[in-house]
Amino acid sequence: MPESSEGLRIVVAGDRAGAPYAHDLTGPVADHPRVGSLVQVGLAEEPPYPDIAFAAAQLIAGGYADRALLICHTGLGMAIAANKISGVRAVTAHDPLSVEHAVTHNNAQVLCLGSGIIGLALARDLTGKWLDHTFDPAGRAAAKVALITAHEQPPASR
Repeated sequence: MPESSEGLRIVVAGDRAGAPYAHDLTGPVADHPRVGSLVQVGLAEEPPYPDIAFAAAQLIAGGYADRALLICHTGLGMAIAANKISGVRAVTAHDPLSVEHAVTHNNAQVLCLGSGIIGLALARDLTGKWLDHTFDPAGRAAAKVALITAHEQPPASR
């Protein structure tokens, strides 16, 4: 989804293990120049991580949010759950190159981080880099992303 003139609409959420990071990263995300608004997931106290990931991914798939930053202990469960929602590409990344390529080569809308894997300073740095990068729909990677998108459709409509 292209960025609107009002800026990116971002979901920031975490489960019990990721909530402290999610809380800390909300300010820097809101202050980033490309961000227009934060979108709340609106879940009850301490939901299991799949519910958080599903809610965030459904906001993206429904056009209510552009990206989501999801934090759990490893980032893996959040990514697996978010990827169950058609039209959503979620990755777990813990280094700058993976974060860059997730956006620029794979058009991933969801970045999942692990609070048990990386420190808060690195999480802040990676989040800023994630927000800095954009996907070029006319670039070399667009055809590969289109192949992935084509497989999200039921076999009869491919």
